[in-house]
Amino acid sequence: MLIRLLPTLAALIISTALMAEAPKPLTDADLATAAELAKLVSENNPAYEIVESLTTEVGPRMAGTEQDALGVKWAIAKFNELGFDKVWTEPVTFLTWKRGEEHAVITSPYKQNIMITALGRSVATAPEGMSGEIVQFDTLDDLIKAEAGMVNGKIVFISKKMPRYKDGHGYGQTVTARSKGAIEAAKKGAKAIIIRSVGTDSDRLPHTGNMNYEDGVEKIPGAAISNPDADLLMNMLKRGKPVQFHMTLTAQKGEDYTSQNVIGEITGTDYPDEVILLGAHLDSWDLGTGAIDDGAGVGIVMAAAERIKALGKRPKRTIRVVLFANEEQGLYGGKAYANRHRAVLPTHIVGAESDFGAGVIYKMSTKFKPSAIPVAEQIMTVLAPLGVEYGANNARGGPDLIQSRMYGMAVVNLYQDGTDYFDYHHTANDTLDKIDPESLTQNVAVYTAFTYLMAQLEGDVGFFPPAE
Repeated sequence: MLIRLLPTLAALIISTALMAEAPKPLTDADLATAAELAKLVSENNPAYEIVESLTTEVGPRMAGTEQDALGVKWAIAKFNELGFDKVWTEPVTFLTWKRGEEHAVITSPYKQNIMITALGRSVATAPEGMSGEIVQFDTLDDLIKAEAGMVNGKIVFISKKMPRYKDGHGYGQTVTARSKGAIEAAKKGAKAIIIRSVGTDSDRLPHTGNMNYEDGVEKIPGAAISNPDADLLMNMLKRGKPVQFHMTLTAQKGEDYTSQNVIGEITGTDYPDEVILLGAHLDSWDLGTGAIDDGAGVGIVMAAAERIKALGKRPKRTIRVVLFANEEQGLYGGKAYANRHRAVLPTHIVGAESDFGAGVIYKMSTKFKPSAIPVAEQIMTVLAPLGVEYGANNARGGPDLIQSRMYGMAVVNLYQDGTDYFDYHHTANDTLDKIDPESLTQNVAVYTAFTYLMAQLEGDVGFFPPAE
């Protein structure tokens, strides 16, 4: 027991010391350099070329595929090409999943072909497909409240539309139908579930994404249909006639696979063992080319670190860029990184992740100790001219940083305008043309200025380990 507690006890001791002392104010010289760096990014920004290279030379990078392995090789080569001081990989192991073929048709009362895609981890239908009557629910909660036997032997359809918001919070209001729908439908005796795509578009392209099963509950097939097809299905249902649906999914569970977190560093001069962590995820779903999710993030964080190195004057702290493996199917890379580096997370001064496309950054929120808030205010004097406002001291970090944050690492959120992000998210429409180069440049300018200032900071912004 004592051995297990040692890392926690050490972190608590370190965090007590870190929380006690306020960091020194950033110098006028560092603030001026950060502002100049942001300006120089507009003149020379490699981010778009990085994303173009990734989406052209690798394309879709679903975890566990040949393209995943190719993506790892690409990332190693790109870090080296950009002149990073150290480049290495760390293993991430997970169970793979294969999509297979997918087809669907409404067979009655009016025959119509439907655009459908299997949800990640879904089991297959029988080889000849599966037929059943549709029973519709507005929300997952409505399904949970349904009377026993109401859906027995039928195909559940959850029709909730995702609302559009700048910060994308409509995703959280809707995505539980995807993540938990198959579990709740199976508990009621359904043979399968389809959902309206978790997206804000009107394109006839379905949105994939991960789903879950629960031990002891039958695993039933799960799929998403496009928003226009969901509307079509609703129009048929409102006529009051039974709607028969047929679908074929040949998805299957694969083997265990080991991919890699790919890491590049710009080594600091004064505090080389202290880390400013920038993250994005290297994998993508298989339908598009993974441009906005998360090729854009890859380009932003790699370019930000490269721009600081190009300054010719090394930062005081090490800047570490982590391209995480298999975020899409369970945050595997982020969890592996946090667990592997847990003992040294107190030396990770702050983490920031870009994983929300390439929309303009409009707000920064922090998770700093109270005595470090004046540092955030200083940083804002550089970011405000770039169109960024301060949010609050309640940041939660990006998806791949959740585990590191839970272990105590300070984080920031650099919020991007996601008004149209969920038009393309997890679809075949996630392609390079959806990235606006000017918006991408603003992202790199913000990340570059922020990262440089955190690397120059004398002192820390806090460490927050959980009580255990």
